[in-house]
Amino acid sequence: MPLLLFAFIVFLILAAEFVNGWTDAPNAIATVVATKALKPRTAVVLAVTGNILGAFYGQAVAQTIGTEIVRPDAINLVTLGAALIGIVVWATAASWFGIPTSESHALLAGLAGAGLATAGPAALLLSGWKKIFLGLVISVLFGAIGGFSLVWVLKFFSADWSPRKTNRIFNTLQIVAAAGMAFSHGSNDGQKFIGLFTLTLVLSGFLPVFQVQPWVVLLCSVVMGAGTSVGGWRIIEKVGSKMVKLEPDQGLAAQTAAAASILFASSLGVPLSTTHTITTAIMGAGTTRGLSAVNWGVAKELVLAWVFTFPVCGLIGYLTAWILTGLF
Repeated sequence: MPLLLFAFIVFLILAAEFVNGWTDAPNAIATVVATKALKPRTAVVLAVTGNILGAFYGQAVAQTIGTEIVRPDAINLVTLGAALIGIVVWATAASWFGIPTSESHALLAGLAGAGLATAGPAALLLSGWKKIFLGLVISVLFGAIGGFSLVWVLKFFSADWSPRKTNRIFNTLQIVAAAGMAFSHGSNDGQKFIGLFTLTLVLSGFLPVFQVQPWVVLLCSVVMGAGTSVGGWRIIEKVGSKMVKLEPDQGLAAQTAAAASILFASSLGVPLSTTHTITTAIMGAGTTRGLSAVNWGVAKELVLAWVFTFPVCGLIGYLTAWILTGLF
């Protein structure tokens, strides 16, 4: 039975990683597709490559997820399984409606809910949750302010350029920024499930201490890349076109601000929402043409999904852990 439970948890981790690549990674290429800098299929290949490479960028986020969110000595495989079920259910349902949820917040909420059901409030670690709050600040403020500011910087330097030259240069730079955005996504979101996989190995007795294994990084990154290859076209359309009609300079500004913010967070071991970061960066870049340039109806829909992620996934994690505890 313990081996069967371990296999089930590993399956859920890889399923969640696949869903992460499917529903979250498309944000990395939403702008470059919307501004027609790249064809959709080419953009997906770029995103897959960037995500896989980014997963090998350090281990700080994996360490945070595996050792600082809930006490490893207070939880078990049931806790992890319950958290993962919430992620897969919530992210898949939201993707059907083209809503880019935050797998980061789904994972954190699921772990919190399942941890509370398994070991009570003592299971939660304050140090890790401080990093989560910092991640919220970085994703929302850095993304929005960065996207807004960079548009004006680009306009200043391109003031004397012809429209044709402007589009050509900015579209080329957008491809570089999209690659950076995909890489940064892998460095943060990819690392979260690598940390969870490693924690599973520790709790199952296959590792004596928490130490990320290269084969775990490779396996998780490839599965995430496979999920990205599915495309997530509804999310790409909603984020890249329906929320804001982006111009090349705005797409470049949003991607650059988001990628820089995410890589900064990854270097600090801060697990933030890459979805929040790129979406707020797009909103910030879009408002340089006035508030009316943003479809606030779509923006409201996205924000509501973010708000509900924590309580919904937390509740699913709690109830699932309670049920699974009785079974195992």
